[in-house]
Amino acid sequence: MADIGASDGSSPSEEVRALRDRVTALEQKRARPARHRGRSFVAAALIVLGCLLAPLSVVASWASDQVGNTDRYVDTVAPLASDPAVQDAVADRVTDALMRRIDLSALLSGVSPDDRPRLEKALGRLGGSLEDAVRSLVHDRARAVAASDAFEKVWTEGNRRAHRAVDKALTGKGGGAVELTDDAVTLDLAPVIDRVKQRLVDRGMAVAGHIPEVHTDITLIRSKDVGEVRTYVRVLQFLGDWLAVIAVLLLAGGVLLAVRRRRSLVAGALGAAVAVGLLGIGLRIFRALYLNALPAGVSPGAAGAVYDAMTRFLGTTVRMVVALGVVVALAAWLTGPGRRAATARGLWASGIGAVRATADGAGLRTGPVGPFVRRFRAWFTWLLVAAALVVYLLWAHPTGWVVVGIALCLLFLLAVVEFLAAGDREPGAGPA
Repeated sequence: MADIGASDGSSPSEEVRALRDRVTALEQKRARPARHRGRSFVAAALIVLGCLLAPLSVVASWASDQVGNTDRYVDTVAPLASDPAVQDAVADRVTDALMRRIDLSALLSGVSPDDRPRLEKALGRLGGSLEDAVRSLVHDRARAVAASDAFEKVWTEGNRRAHRAVDKALTGKGGGAVELTDDAVTLDLAPVIDRVKQRLVDRGMAVAGHIPEVHTDITLIRSKDVGEVRTYVRVLQFLGDWLAVIAVLLLAGGVLLAVRRRRSLVAGALGAAVAVGLLGIGLRIFRALYLNALPAGVSPGAAGAVYDAMTRFLGTTVRMVVALGVVVALAAWLTGPGRRAATARGLWASGIGAVRATADGAGLRTGPVGPFVRRFRAWFTWLLVAAALVVYLLWAHPTGWVVVGIALCLLFLLAVVEFLAAGDREPGAGPA
């Protein structure tokens, strides 16, 4: 048998030595990129800083949009008028304010003879002592006003006029029905009390019409650190959406500077999603602490409803950023050279190929469309990705479901492109 290793005149030992030298050179070449340590450090620092700024950018966007936009603020607080906990809290506050000004001893004596039977009938149905009966009557009228369409209108219009005062509470500017006390943001309920007094007069309690103008309030926000929070809100409101741009630029710079860009993109996207997700968890924890610290006399249900309304946009943005980070990381991983990613892409191509084979068997032909799509498949892919990005950027207030929906639509359109680019096979031809 001929010596295969000696066919070129070299001995097997020389070939083994040459292979060893080549392996050693490759190992040294692989170990040589130590000079990229500085570059990798800067890239990692940029990505970490971008991830840390991600939750702050979400809060800054909320401070700019929620506090600085009257329509957005009104849309946020308007549903509170129909919240049962808020209606109960308003009725309780109005009842307490009116009962302090109603002289029970002179109540019946001050009623006109024509109104006395009607008032006695109303109080008699309630039963109990005179004070309890009057309180129940006042509370019923106050609860009816709080649940009426008129109250919703008063609440909405009052909050629209008072938006500058909410801005005052968080930025130190403006004025109106909402006022900032030492540790709370309160809303004056005088218009509601006037309506309740009129309903009491209509029910025969003429003495209610002689009650002077009464001012009482309901607490919207209570915190011992309102003054300190106000300073932070000023800074965040000033930064607004620019902080989000800075965070994205830092992440993009870190990815472009990294040696392994795809892996850095996955890490950066997941890091931002985790950081913003922790903000969402923090909002829920702070809600529990906030409600537990409420003083006596403040309705926890109403306070919770106000907190949920004021942070609803913030929570929506948190879920959107988390969904976006997961989608970007998943897309970067699936398009990478990894073995599992390649397996996933293979399953994707096999599934579309099976559908196309079934279509071919049924006589479905794409005509000239198939070759055209196959020729410009890369262009179609990038155009669809760019279109999805434009749709996301133009969406006024995208949610997490919007991000998922855009990703699923893009995935479907890419599957259509892959289906058309698979090409028609001749009848009887084997698999490609």
